[in-house]
Amino acid sequence: MCGIVGIVGKEHAERIIINGLERLEYRGYDSAGLFVSNNQSDHLIKSQGRIKSLEEKVTDGINGTIGIGHTRWATHGKPSEENAHPHTSQNNRLVLVHNGVIENFEDIRQNYVPEDLFHGETDTEIAVHLISALMEKENLTTKEAFQKALTIIQGSYAFALIDKQDKDTIYVAKNKSPLLIGLGEGFNVICSDALAMLDQTNLFVEIVDGEMVTVTAEGILIEDQEGKTITREPYEAQLDLTDIEKGTYPYYMLKEIDEQPAVMRRLVQEYNDGQGNVTLDPALVQEVVESDRIYIIACGTSYNAGLAAKQLIEKMTEIPVEVHLSSEFGYNVPLLSQKPFFLFLTQSGETADSRQVLVQVNRLGHPSLTITNVAGSTLSREAKHTLLLYAGPEIAVASTKAYTAQIAVMTLLAKGVGCHKQIPTAEDFDVFHELSLAATGMETMISEKALISQLTEDYLTGTRNAFYIGRGNDYYVSCEASLKLKEISYIQAEGFAAGELKHGTIALVEEGTPVFGIITEETTGAHTRGNLKEVESRGAHTLVIVSEELARPTDQLVLPNVHPLLTSLVAVVPTQLIAYFATLQRGYDVDKPRNLAKSVTVE
Repeated sequence: MCGIVGIVGKEHAERIIINGLERLEYRGYDSAGLFVSNNQSDHLIKSQGRIKSLEEKVTDGINGTIGIGHTRWATHGKPSEENAHPHTSQNNRLVLVHNGVIENFEDIRQNYVPEDLFHGETDTEIAVHLISALMEKENLTTKEAFQKALTIIQGSYAFALIDKQDKDTIYVAKNKSPLLIGLGEGFNVICSDALAMLDQTNLFVEIVDGEMVTVTAEGILIEDQEGKTITREPYEAQLDLTDIEKGTYPYYMLKEIDEQPAVMRRLVQEYNDGQGNVTLDPALVQEVVESDRIYIIACGTSYNAGLAAKQLIEKMTEIPVEVHLSSEFGYNVPLLSQKPFFLFLTQSGETADSRQVLVQVNRLGHPSLTITNVAGSTLSREAKHTLLLYAGPEIAVASTKAYTAQIAVMTLLAKGVGCHKQIPTAEDFDVFHELSLAATGMETMISEKALISQLTEDYLTGTRNAFYIGRGNDYYVSCEASLKLKEISYIQAEGFAAGELKHGTIALVEEGTPVFGIITEETTGAHTRGNLKEVESRGAHTLVIVSEELARPTDQLVLPNVHPLLTSLVAVVPTQLIAYFATLQRGYDVDKPRNLAKSVTVE
């Protein structure tokens, strides 16, 4: 959610900021703004809606050498120009952008700035007024006031602050929200995600919660809460600008669906030691082996991936697995086993709900693993172990390749742990061969775009709701399939366990209701077909997605056969394409659904 970019020490800061904000569009936003300055003039520009609207307001006469920009996803106050960032202080001297949520903003307003006039409704505007008030009432410098404000402010934040009387410096700080410093030759940048500034530099410095950084064109100064200087080496972002371009694709989502077979093959390469063994840190394997229960913690699509992998992990490791929503687990912690192992699934590595669980896990001293797409992300740094998805940047808000990559990496982990424990199911499972076959199966389904587009039009045109049903792992895929459909096409979609239909949910079925049945398990396939007949008798319009070995001549979408533990990888692909085509056919933006953000960095 939200995005920050900034630069000091380079001509045409406004253009660099606009380009950076465009690369952060995937994070989700409803308004945008920027502030740029040089020795002669200042420019504060805001716009509701897309960055294109902001860009149209940036005239040719503007040329800044320092600036900050922001994309806002509304939390406090409706989407509007007044609530868009950057915000200014009461005396108009300070300019601030902010990601996160300030929990005690009302207390700050009443106790520190009760007489101030506010133009919008945001907690950010209150924060910049606080810094200004501390400067005036306590005769502090900008830096001193910023440091003191950080001791008063409670909540999550990534701040970037400019004093118009010091046009050579950006002050930044973070707590729970991501922020990086990028190092250049004669200039430096700030950004929420390295993707935003890859055209300027590939050298980045991480900021730790509680630190404040003074950024100038000549260098950076990192200080902790006591003012002690921190030295930290930069890291090189292992990304290329071509990774974040659509190329010939009309939408990122379609590109990312098509990339899934290649991701499977890359994982086979990255985790293969050349001798047919899975390359894993022995310490990680040992900690999983010694655990008596694995707790998978995740949100949204990652949660569905955890559900899809639960059975295969249990079968290959013989360790019980529980899958929990981060937002629920953090505030309602269940009774834990004696030797728990925590596995965090997150595409971005910045998911706030998951991070607050990890903080508790670390406090309790339990071992943890983050499986993420982003090396150096917060959950990667703070967990004891990390396994990477190697999926490349995922830009579309609706996750596709991260979901299948997470399942694949958990399969590799289960194989490694199971072989260490000498579990026959794991030892007999040729994981690299089976993942390669799954990749080929994915390609087969991807090649059926024309058929899937036509079926989508036949089944979903004009409907306001739809249902996916299945049993076992097919039920878990149904949950992910319905999430994809609802989040981008806005069709009210739900995934149901097929056997539960008669226990209440069949009441929702009426004449013409689309019901998609997923069948990949031999033991439950006949039961699911029976459930499809039940909804048909109530007028449902049914479509069957079925493995080739279980298919019948009247079935509409037939999946290539893959190993029974990996059917989720292939079964999900047509459902991703159904969501894509349903959205396209309704005329909506596939990559940027309303109200949603790619990276949920606030609880």
